[in-house]
Amino acid sequence: MTVAERAGVGRRLGSLLYEALVILALGIFLFLLPLAVFSGVSHILLGPGLLWFYLFALLGVYFVWCWVKAGQTLAMKTWRLYVVDAQTGQTLRPLQALVRYGMGWICWPTGLALLWSLVDPDRQFLHDRIAGSRIVYVPKVRY
Repeated sequence: MTVAERAGVGRRLGSLLYEALVILALGIFLFLLPLAVFSGVSHILLGPGLLWFYLFALLGVYFVWCWVKAGQTLAMKTWRLYVVDAQTGQTLRPLQALVRYGMGWICWPTGLALLWSLVDPDRQFLHDRIAGSRIVYVPKVRY
C-alpha cells in the first residue's frame, strides 16, 4: 500500500494551473453558454452581483462535491493529490469543504494563500490551515 506524503508547493501550484483550465471549461459550458441562451431567449440581462453569485455557486458545487466525494478534483487527480482532513487523513466533511472553498476566494486573489505557505511550518496554504485540511501526494505504485 502506498503512503500519502506532504505535497510540495510546486506540485500544488502545477495542479492549480491545470485547475484553471478546468475552471475555464466549466465557465464556458456551465456559465457563459446558459447565460447567453437565457439572455437571448428572455432579453433580460442579469446584474453583475447576480452573475458573481452564480459563478461562486457554480464553482462551489464543483469543488465542494469533488472534495467531499473523492477528496480530489480532476486536476488534483492528474497530479495524484488529495485534500484531506489534517487531523484524521479522511476526506473533508461538507462544512469543512465549504470553509476551504469560501476562504480560497479570499486567500488566492489577495495572495495570502501563497504568502502564508512561505511562513507556515508545514508549507500549507492559508485556506487549508483555516479549514483544517491538508493536501497530500500519493506516489504511483510501482511493481
